[in-house]
Amino acid sequence: MVDSVDWASAGVDVGKPALARVYDYMLGGELNFPADRAVAERLAEVGPFREMARLNRHFLRRAVRFCVDAGVRQFLDLGSGIPSSGNVHEIAQESDPASRVVYVDQDPVAVAHSEILLAGNPNATILSADLRDTAAVMAQAETRSLLDFDRPVALFLLGVVQYIPDSGNPAGLISRYMSALAPGSLLAMTHFTAQNMEVEMAAAVQYFAETAAPITLRSAEQVTALLGDLEPVEPGVVLTAKWHPELGGPPAADPERSGHYAVVARKR
Repeated sequence: MVDSVDWASAGVDVGKPALARVYDYMLGGELNFPADRAVAERLAEVGPFREMARLNRHFLRRAVRFCVDAGVRQFLDLGSGIPSSGNVHEIAQESDPASRVVYVDQDPVAVAHSEILLAGNPNATILSADLRDTAAVMAQAETRSLLDFDRPVALFLLGVVQYIPDSGNPAGLISRYMSALAPGSLLAMTHFTAQNMEVEMAAAVQYFAETAAPITLRSAEQVTALLGDLEPVEPGVVLTAKWHPELGGPPAADPERSGHYAVVARKR
């Protein structure tokens, strides 16, 4: 655990939970504080949120492999969170060391530890930025130096769009990013769902409503609508455990209770 006054002196509010650190704790990480762990434990009391986090992480790995197999060697991971085993750059660069990855997060712990992890890796970097500020993310020198926008890029939005309400126009956000990318680019996204988990997710919605990060649950049809003109690859919008399980990862305890929809879609 990272219960250290060093973080407080660095400007990290250790008494305020952060989504990246809650997720880290659910995955068994140690880069979290008591406030983060309290949120995770409360969620675990109402549903299989640790399993949901695990399945989301395994989807990330399968999605990276899918993108690499499709010939994509550039990745922009928005809301990337705290480094865990099997990060985007590790999976992509295992297949092709020349694969390039730009991570984006605004949690200072996530950024600091990403910088440590990526030190000495010339093909991967972390930006401290708000993913909703599309222009700032795309214009940063690190982004422009690593990613060639004349070639396909894989945009990752895993477990973050549910924190953008309809009033925040998540479809517009996705469209702005994808419009800047070349044809053949891919979007990989996961999103909270109440499918087969109505009671548990209702409790989660109520809990998050009391925090600074309320969530919006969306149906499969609503998630599909977020894609706009992008073309979902088979099998479309499905539960995370059901998206190309043959690409790897341990089986789900109950695939019907994955807690997230998953989709990969292509820009024509």
